[in-house]
Amino acid sequence: MTEHSRFSTRVQRLGWVALLCLAGVGPVQAQALKPSVQLQRAASAAPTRTVDYIVALVNSEPVTNFDVRQRVLRVEQQAAAQGRSLPPREELVKVVLEQLVVERALVQQAGEQGIKVDEASLAQAEQAIAAQNQMDVEQFRRRVVSEGLDPNKVRNDLRNQLLMERMRDREINARVQVSEADIDAFIRERRAASTDSQEMNLGHVLIAVPEGASETQVRELQAKAQDVTNRLRQGGNLAALAREFSQGTEAARGGAMGMRPVSRLPELFVNATKDLPQGGIAGPLRSPAGFHVLQVIEKRQGQIPELSVVQTHAHHILLRPGAQMNQQQAVARLAGFRQQILGGQASFEDLARQHSQDGSARQGGDLGWVSPGQFVPEFEQAMNALQPGEMSPPVVSRFGVHLIRLDERRQAVLSEREQRDIARDLLREQKSDEAIQSWTDEVRNRAFVEYRDAPQL
Repeated sequence: MTEHSRFSTRVQRLGWVALLCLAGVGPVQAQALKPSVQLQRAASAAPTRTVDYIVALVNSEPVTNFDVRQRVLRVEQQAAAQGRSLPPREELVKVVLEQLVVERALVQQAGEQGIKVDEASLAQAEQAIAAQNQMDVEQFRRRVVSEGLDPNKVRNDLRNQLLMERMRDREINARVQVSEADIDAFIRERRAASTDSQEMNLGHVLIAVPEGASETQVRELQAKAQDVTNRLRQGGNLAALAREFSQGTEAARGGAMGMRPVSRLPELFVNATKDLPQGGIAGPLRSPAGFHVLQVIEKRQGQIPELSVVQTHAHHILLRPGAQMNQQQAVARLAGFRQQILGGQASFEDLARQHSQDGSARQGGDLGWVSPGQFVPEFEQAMNALQPGEMSPPVVSRFGVHLIRLDERRQAVLSEREQRDIARDLLREQKSDEAIQSWTDEVRNRAFVEYRDAPQL
């Protein structure tokens, strides 16, 4: 991963919150929406003339009927675009009004605490929104105007979202603590709940019993299996005994079944060996196939689903729009590169070395193995949609325009330290959700709210 392709979790979250602001959805609803947002003409669905008035006062600051109407229309349009259902409009209006009240209270508290958003941060967030809508900043501003939205209002809404985000970070960082004991308990619970968490490599010797065998034959074969068991317990070599006696499919491999989750082993084998240490012997065990002798070659705790990760290996070419080349020209140029690569006229690596404006250029655009969350969302979303060997069309991100080739994916084998780091992040996120709700309720309850006339849409 490279200097220009990375983006911190905080900046990703700020861009995401800001994007939701334009969609008309506040922080509480953010979790339910996807980050691909198209600007909608909210004003087009509104009545041509509506008398505006105050519907609520939050510490003497007004929330107007116009505020509620615009937010409701945007939420409805966003839900329609995503195919989501909403509550009846009367109920939705109440939810939106309460949301606006909470937002006013939060922004006011941010001001009281001296939290500010500088112009550089505001510009960065605006650029992030433009990139996620596949525009540059100037195109984005023109679109805002063309959609009948007030650019100053949009910018102020964005500033308020950033203020709330910064204040939330300050409050939640002080409230949320994850101890080593919390992590231990989390991992224990996940391991207990995961049926695939344990993995074993069993040595197996099968003494097959033919169908229709007589009782005498069965006793003879059982005695043979018992002899193999005794020899193993006396220190006999599993591989040698398996090759000599076993009629199982793994006999040629010295009887080793290979490391696999317990869910992929016969229940008979699991029940007999689950409490045995490494090197332990079980058997003879009777099944319809015959008599089985087992030895635990290796046993380990497998990856817990929440604590493992799919890593991606990809290449990319980055072009940065500027004075010499605008975004459309960069897109067209990368589309040409793509055709050259697909037609066998050039290699991805050579074009990356010659043209990419990223630190990975000298490696032919190789980004190495990366885990989820290490790239900006618009880049990662496009990369995740590819199958190994596929190449994307030009992708616009806040850093420029990319051509992406996905090479391969793998399930990462995480160390104990890495698993604990992921567990810590998961726990912090879980505790943060609870703390955010508690803190938001506290701010709302401290605010003096006076409701006036009900909103009319």
